[in-house]
Amino acid sequence: MNGSPIAVLLFLWVFESNAQSLKFAFVSDTHIGNHTAAEDLRRTVTDINSQADIQFVVISGDITEFGSDEELKLAKQILDSLNMPWHIIAGNHDSNWSESGSNSFLRVFGGETFSFTAGGYFFAATSSGPNMRMGPGQVPRENIVWLDSVLNNMPSPSMPVIYINHYPQDSSQNNWYEAIDRVKKRNVQLLLCGHGHANRKFNVEGIPSVMGRSNLRAKDSIGGYNIVTIQNGTASFDERKPLIQTNRKWTEVALANHHFEKDTTTYFRPSFAVNKKFLGVKTLWEYQDQSDIGAGTAMSKIFVFATNTKGSINALHRKTGLKAWQYQTGGKIYSTPYYAEGYVLAGSSDNFIYCLSAKDGSLKWKFPALRPVLGSALVKGNQVFIGSSDGHFRSLDLKSGKLIWDFDQVKGFVVTKPMIYEGLIYFGCWANDFYALDIKTGQLAWKWNNGASNRMFSPAACYPVAANGRVFIVAPDRYMTAFNAKTGHVIWRTQMKNVRVRESMGLSEDKSLVYVKTMDGELYGISTTTPQMDLTWKGDLKLPYELTPSAIIESRGVIYVPSHSGLASAVDRKTGEVLWQYKTSNCLMNPIMPLDKNKVIVSTMDGKVACLEYSTK
Repeated sequence: MNGSPIAVLLFLWVFESNAQSLKFAFVSDTHIGNHTAAEDLRRTVTDINSQADIQFVVISGDITEFGSDEELKLAKQILDSLNMPWHIIAGNHDSNWSESGSNSFLRVFGGETFSFTAGGYFFAATSSGPNMRMGPGQVPRENIVWLDSVLNNMPSPSMPVIYINHYPQDSSQNNWYEAIDRVKKRNVQLLLCGHGHANRKFNVEGIPSVMGRSNLRAKDSIGGYNIVTIQNGTASFDERKPLIQTNRKWTEVALANHHFEKDTTTYFRPSFAVNKKFLGVKTLWEYQDQSDIGAGTAMSKIFVFATNTKGSINALHRKTGLKAWQYQTGGKIYSTPYYAEGYVLAGSSDNFIYCLSAKDGSLKWKFPALRPVLGSALVKGNQVFIGSSDGHFRSLDLKSGKLIWDFDQVKGFVVTKPMIYEGLIYFGCWANDFYALDIKTGQLAWKWNNGASNRMFSPAACYPVAANGRVFIVAPDRYMTAFNAKTGHVIWRTQMKNVRVRESMGLSEDKSLVYVKTMDGELYGISTTTPQMDLTWKGDLKLPYELTPSAIIESRGVIYVPSHSGLASAVDRKTGEVLWQYKTSNCLMNPIMPLDKNKVIVSTMDGKVACLEYSTK
């Protein structure tokens, strides 16, 4: 801080004086899209407006149920009725199932983070995913970079900090420690969160933490929120029943400078000890992006291609990992790039499908969709196939980008990589439907619906596979389904309580097995020929509770299994033995890409791409 000693002392005196009295509304988990949510939020807004002493409102995520544009617009419309400043961040419901690839939250609300000063306190808040992937929570990489910046540019380094995130700051969020380690370098005095839908007080590494209730009424007749009063070094929390004007003081928190610079306590952090267990694995190179990487990779003879949530398509040298070129789109990208015949293809949430020169990243063509393009491309011959969020699944000419055909009857939005088998192309969507189209005409061959009333059970995130005249899918309803590839007739559809499949699957090289990773971290092989779900094969792999939907790949007799905590596992196809494991991050891993013999490319949601080399001797 610049200025004379007198000015500094004056600032600190004002700072200490202003840090004594503050009153604000703390709202969380509004879940617009729920059948009572809009009414519950309108009631809360009216109630807040009736209280002249409330200075501002913070809203800590899960604003919507499904992250849809319609839900986000309705939430904004209701919140705009507030007659005071309000500050908002996204939660996992706003980002995991978003038809816009989380782009609409940014557009509708004008940002994904917020920081401001009030009453002598510095408030900083980051959004949380996982963005467009099932898994534990994660503060997006670009939000971590932003947090560094705002904490380094506070009015005073000693100013008390209140940090807000949707998730509790513990291991339910993959990179909780990245945020905590940063705020503990400052005078952090309080953490606020939602997610648990209940009022709760706890402690995180010596920092008082308070979870706020959901604004939904749930089984009650009316919803509610919290009013926070900071006065004389204490933050008191009153649960407020809107419009009936009842307050229930349920907790108090003493606010103080904990001087974490003097704290010698050792707190839990993720272990990377597995990297010392398998000594035959090493990192040849690693690239760190400044934003999330929420999709897999592709390769040419020279480059590895990766996309990111800042909207860029990047080419990295295969031998060094150094960036060769970058092409910037206008929206977040969750589309896995596809390389074919000197071209790189990817969709963007800016509503375009892009085709670039793989050599230098120059634009060859781009095709406009009506809404974001979150699906991944697939190429066969001269045809590009890709789905989007506008109800369309398209085939385009690879070299010109001209439309070959357009199937415009997709009920939900597409986020998956499609699969071609015996003249048909297959894909799921977030409306509980699964489609099979003729690749030459785009005509519907068959469509299947799982009958679920909740669209979160859709077969949308898995990469379908096919063999022996059958197509296989797994879904969040924990069912695995086998179809007749030509007719869509269900051959079998099974849910096993002790084999909890979800979204992660792949096909063996000999096409005799469909690999599935269960929520309990086990790896099975399901026969592609039997009349029922037959557990023909089982690997020795045993991961902890596991959620990542990333596909499983077999190459040269080695099965590559990604995890939601940055761990890559290689399993021997013949024996089921775990050949090696390597942890590059603690965040969700995208599909692993075999590169050369004994080399693979791994990428993780926190912006890391790494080339691993291994020996099994």
